[in-house]
Amino acid sequence: MDVISFRTDGLGDQSHLLVHEGRAILVDPQRDIDRFLSAAEERDLELRFVLETHLHNDYLSGAEQAALRTGAELVLPAASAAAYRHTPAYHLEDIEAGDGLTIRPIHTPGHTPEHTSYLVLVDGAPVAVFSGGSLLVTSVGRPDLLGPERARSLARLQHGSLRRLAALPREVGLFPTHGEGSFCTTTGAGRHTSTIGDELDGNPMIGIGEADEFADRLLAAPLPIPAFYRHMGPANTLGVPPMPPVTAPELAPDDLPPDVQVVDIRPRAAQAAGMLPGSLGIELDTDFGSWAGWLVPYGSPIALVAEPGQDTAEAITQLARIGFDSVRGIIHDLGDSATQRFDLVDLPGFLTRLAQPASRLLDVRMPSEREEVRVDGAIERFLPDLVTEGLPDGLDKDRPVLVACATGRRATVAATVLAREGYQPVALNGAGIAEVADALHTHDTP
Repeated sequence: MDVISFRTDGLGDQSHLLVHEGRAILVDPQRDIDRFLSAAEERDLELRFVLETHLHNDYLSGAEQAALRTGAELVLPAASAAAYRHTPAYHLEDIEAGDGLTIRPIHTPGHTPEHTSYLVLVDGAPVAVFSGGSLLVTSVGRPDLLGPERARSLARLQHGSLRRLAALPREVGLFPTHGEGSFCTTTGAGRHTSTIGDELDGNPMIGIGEADEFADRLLAAPLPIPAFYRHMGPANTLGVPPMPPVTAPELAPDDLPPDVQVVDIRPRAAQAAGMLPGSLGIELDTDFGSWAGWLVPYGSPIALVAEPGQDTAEAITQLARIGFDSVRGIIHDLGDSATQRFDLVDLPGFLTRLAQPASRLLDVRMPSEREEVRVDGAIERFLPDLVTEGLPDGLDKDRPVLVACATGRRATVAATVLAREGYQPVALNGAGIAEVADALHTHDTP
């Protein structure tokens, strides 16, 4: 038996393909299923089952489409109530996969109410467990994604689910779906796979003995929830259509429909030099789709601004994973329309600007990050809140707004939000609030 894991860094997730005796089982596939099916085809594998551990909150599932394409049997938690044909997985009711391979569903509620893990046995011996969003590597799945009114009861259930999984043999391999970089985890998860024994030795959540103490720990400092998450569960319940094409026609700035949201994916230096008025800048990287889903109204038609040769198919794929299927076109030539600008500076240049009497510092990090280090006098507002709550008081369109985060990525995005509202943003590039605070402290120390 072998397990092939497919990492999607921008979402902090992984899908898994279990291989055994010429057959395969696909677990928690994302919507772009060709990469999974191609891997099975290259190895001449028969895809026998597609398993879903839960109705995902962070991406659209490709499970139904993978089953339809291959004839595999689709298995979902019995309590999922999905509106399409599937085999319900009931707690401890074994599913025989042939050649000594058995799938044993284990009800592990907490991350979601219906959540089910799948223990894999070979010739009766447990060898691996697919734990979805329950037991993670050095962490545990969040219980608050369905709303605060359900968070505590789900947290208590998560406590019992962890103890249930922790009772498996130490040598059983652990293959979670969520991992480092996912907003479905309660803490920064470490490695992507593990064993039950390693988690017993190193996962701090397993050692919490009481359910209420466990819930208190999980809910003490909740992380923000990306805006697009609330659309994923309902879509995964009703059924997800196949992936849209990952190509789009060429557009000119004058051809833009009036309702389209322009998203500039070019490198940040190109954005700073000039963007289309009203556009949002999110430099293309592995987390591009997540930030677009958080900052662009869900379902909005999008036009991309890209440099020649940029991987626009990757950008469209990331958008489609979370349900943004209306990419109307791609603009490569901005002509003389690139009139929206901002300044992009390094740390010394930022500190020089900050020393000017009229400067205002805007910190766009998460609240939990601010607890670690702050700069006195900074205006604080998390990047997505600039869009949902509006720009904070205290900013002046006639004076520069100096924007910083932890590394420069979010500061750059925030600068484009400010620029389209008519402000004069200056984004710190290649450094963050910690370096600013350190420099200011050093300067003030005799």
